[in-house]
Amino acid sequence: MAVKIRLARRGRKKLAMYDIVIADARAPRDGRFIEKIGTYDPNKNPASVDLQTDRAVDWLLKGAQPTDTARSILHHEGVMLRKHLQVGVIKGAVTQEDADARFEEWKNMKAEKTAAKVESLSTKKSSEKAQKLDAERKVNQARVEAIVKKNTPPAPEPAEEETPATEEVVAEAEETTPVAEEPAAKAEEAPAPVAEEPAAKAEEAAPAAEEPAAKAEDKKEEDSAPKESESIIDKISEAASGVVDSVKETATDAAIAVAEKVAEVTEDVSESAEETANKLEASKEEDSAKEDGSEEEKKA
Repeated sequence: MAVKIRLARRGRKKLAMYDIVIADARAPRDGRFIEKIGTYDPNKNPASVDLQTDRAVDWLLKGAQPTDTARSILHHEGVMLRKHLQVGVIKGAVTQEDADARFEEWKNMKAEKTAAKVESLSTKKSSEKAQKLDAERKVNQARVEAIVKKNTPPAPEPAEEETPATEEVVAEAEETTPVAEEPAAKAEEAPAPVAEEPAAKAEEAAPAAEEPAAKAEDKKEEDSAPKESESIIDKISEAASGVVDSVKETATDAAIAVAEKVAEVTEDVSESAEETANKLEASKEEDSAKEDGSEEEKKA
């Protein structure tokens, strides 16, 4: 019979844990097993393994074959090392005390590594938590500052400072030109020769004569523009009044036609109602006559 060291699944969906069992190779995965030697929980970090190393070594020496996953777990827990040392003891290569000492030394070293890993994970988790808290604190502070800034009224603008007296003095000095420059300016502004004055006067007189004609044309255009706009408005109002009158006429004609049709329908309905009433009375009279005739026949 082939014996296997393997894992048997248990636990709920997406949160599985496993039993380390000794089972027949022909048995199903979660079926019958010979012995349970430990448990394996991969949901923790680092993974939790509870194993009976003596029983595992005993079954390995008997010839049980572990699966790949079971072999990695046994190697991680030092079962394969202990089996190797025990084989050396059986062959006489080492003594039992030396084998136990080597295994204890490896076990202590492994425990130190595991403790260091757990400590590093805890410090990393705490640092990540502190970073998240700092980030959240900064976000809250920014929100508070934004709210305070939104609710506080704007600060009044500072009053403009008066210009010093020195600036006023400089401005006055700039406004008053030096007396020495006035004669030169007057000399430059001296009148042109007498020969050029008649031509200049003639040129000035031509534009002066053209100005009244231009003003007259502008006045004509200004007077004609309101008249044209008034005529356009009158045409639009006349067209609108015509449309309104036509709409009113069509509406009255439609109302009269509807009233005539309603009167015709009411007359037809009244006539049909009278006919049905007459028919009902005639049928009632016939029924009563038949009943009287049947009664007379019964009496006879």
